[in-house]
Amino acid sequence: MSVDLIFMLTSNDKTVTDARNYVKEIVAEGVKHIGFKDIGLPFSELKELTLDLRKEGVKVYFEVVSLDAESEKKSARLAMELNVDYLLGGTRPNIIAPIVKNHDLKYFPFVGDVVDHPSVLKGSIAEICAHAKQVTSIDGVDGLDLLAYRFTGTDVPLLIREVCNSSKKPVIIAGSINKKERIEVVMTSGASAFTVGTAVFNFAFPADKPGIGGQVKKILDLMCN
Repeated sequence: MSVDLIFMLTSNDKTVTDARNYVKEIVAEGVKHIGFKDIGLPFSELKELTLDLRKEGVKVYFEVVSLDAESEKKSARLAMELNVDYLLGGTRPNIIAPIVKNHDLKYFPFVGDVVDHPSVLKGSIAEICAHAKQVTSIDGVDGLDLLAYRFTGTDVPLLIREVCNSSKKPVIIAGSINKKERIEVVMTSGASAFTVGTAVFNFAFPADKPGIGGQVKKILDLMCN
C-alpha cells in the first residue's frame, strides 16, 4: 500500500502565521496533501489559505487540537464551512461524527487518550487498539489520526503496527516525525499517510536543497528509499 505525505503548515501544534507564503514552494516539490490546524490563524486567514490550496489542486486537511468540547464542535463546523477534504484530530467522535457525516469531508479523529497541548498520547497499546476498533465502528468516522511519536510508552513501531491491524479503516500517523528512522517505520507499518510540520520548519532533515522546499524534497526522497 502506498503512503502519502501530508505536509502541515504548522509548528508546535499551531498553524504558522505566514502559512500562505509556503504553498507554492511546497506544491512545486510534488506534495499533493497539505493541511493546517484550528489554532494559530483567524478564520478569515484560514479561508484565504484554503483558497490558495484549492487553486493548487491539492487535498486540504484541517486538524483539531483544541481541547474542550465546544471548541471541537466549533472547529468541525469551521471545517465544513472551509469545505476541506479531511478533518483530522479531536477526541469526541461520538459528538463530531453526527455533525460532519453528511458533508463530503473525511473524518479521522484521534485514537487513544490524547491530552494537553502540544498533544500527548497516553494509555497502553492494548487500550489504544481497543479504542481503534471502537472508534472505527462509529458511523461517520472514515479513519484514525494516531499520535504515534507522542506516545508515552516505549515501543512506537509496535504501537503503529498494532493500531493499523486493529483499525477497520485507514490510519494517519501524526506528530513528531522528525528523522529518517521514523519515516522508515511509518513506511512499513500499514499506515495510509503521515504528517510532517514542525520538523520542516525547524529544518530537522539534512537536505541538499535550501529552504522549506528542500526539506520537503528530502522527506519525499526518504519515502522512496
